[in-house]
Amino acid sequence: MHISVKCSVALHCLIFISEYGEQRRVTSQLLAKSTGVNPVTIRTILSALKKAGIVEVRPGTGGATLALPPEQIDVFTVTKALEPDFLSKLIGVHASPSDLCPVGRNIHEVLDDTYETVREDLCHSLKGITLADVLARYQETLVQEAQGERDGSSAEAGSCVSSDVGDMSATV
Repeated sequence: MHISVKCSVALHCLIFISEYGEQRRVTSQLLAKSTGVNPVTIRTILSALKKAGIVEVRPGTGGATLALPPEQIDVFTVTKALEPDFLSKLIGVHASPSDLCPVGRNIHEVLDDTYETVREDLCHSLKGITLADVLARYQETLVQEAQGERDGSSAEAGSCVSSDVGDMSATV
């Protein structure tokens, strides 16, 4: 099973846009600094999200904004925008089972039905998680971080993130 890293980068970008988009221009350079991913890759991801109607991107250095409220953006739509055929490639079946063996002759049909159930369940689960849900989880982690409840974190680390965002926007 494999869904590429582009999906987590896209969700990172969408959280960032949602959190900071009203305060500053969210450019590919700024998103690249936050995600640790090349700005060209960020632009490719934003282009796919724009095509799916998830974000709006102003030309040049105009930045990106959400095209829909977070409650209307689900993880399935984000994933499908970046990996259009991810469901069909989710689980592979070996190519050459033996026709001489009853298991070999029937394994594709058996596994196709089984894996279709898995795909349907995954699709349903991803559609049930919205950007608003992911943002709520992000907010929970900020609270935990500020209270020092997360391993290796402290309120000091949270203020560092805020100043880094400020520094990043100043350099872009």
